[in-house]
Amino acid sequence: MGDRYAAYTGLKFDRPADRVLRITLDNPGKLNATDANMHGELARVWNDVDTDPDVAAVVLRGAGKAFSAGGDFSLIDEMMADHDARMRVWREARDIVYNVINCSRPVIASLHGPAVGAGLAAAMVADITIAAKSARIIDGHTRLGVAAGDHSAIVWPLLIGMAKAKYYLLTCDPLSGEEAERIGLVSMCVDDDELEQKSIDVAVKLANGAPTAMRMTKYALNNWLRMAGPTFDASLALEWLAWDGAEVREGLASLKEKRQPDFPKDSPA
Repeated sequence: MGDRYAAYTGLKFDRPADRVLRITLDNPGKLNATDANMHGELARVWNDVDTDPDVAAVVLRGAGKAFSAGGDFSLIDEMMADHDARMRVWREARDIVYNVINCSRPVIASLHGPAVGAGLAAAMVADITIAAKSARIIDGHTRLGVAAGDHSAIVWPLLIGMAKAKYYLLTCDPLSGEEAERIGLVSMCVDDDELEQKSIDVAVKLANGAPTAMRMTKYALNNWLRMAGPTFDASLALEWLAWDGAEVREGLASLKEKRQPDFPKDSPA
């Protein structure tokens, strides 16, 4: 696979076709939840991909029964307890979004099962997103008790309009693959047993295209996302303001205890 990917442990790599790199989120037993290690790797990997002469297209997927179940509780606990950890993860959250946007290679996200958190952030700013019918796409920030900050403000309103974006980001209602396709959040929806092959087929088609034309088209189109950069930066900062607050403490406790949260009834904001 090459030395540039040898040090990664939370991400797995293979090449299912010529000049196609497949990146797999892999956290066994936890539905590929992003722990501290995987979160950092998901931020850094796009720089390695961008300079890999043997890669013309990328597929991002999750191992097993899920794409990714969101942030691992251990990472959330660390962020809530330690300022330095919060600053590290803030920088990584920023880099996940901007590094996918700025990676010159086209990225295809392949979603099945739960798709939440940092993995979803990379998927939603990917160039093409293919969802299985089983996909359950959830931006769960407000359910946890923090602002929807780690990617949604930069892209959801552009993809589905402000009315739909506000509904799903405020309520945290899940989206099936079929509904996500219907409202324009993903590029297409396929049967579960077709997802892997369809993702590879699209990647092969892109890998066989004119590379400079592909990369320049991606660069130009992503200026729409770059124009929303200040909105994204603000949303991420607002999310991070809440990581030592009462709402996120109650949100996390309720998730661990598998109950409805009892948030404070008033806000200082």
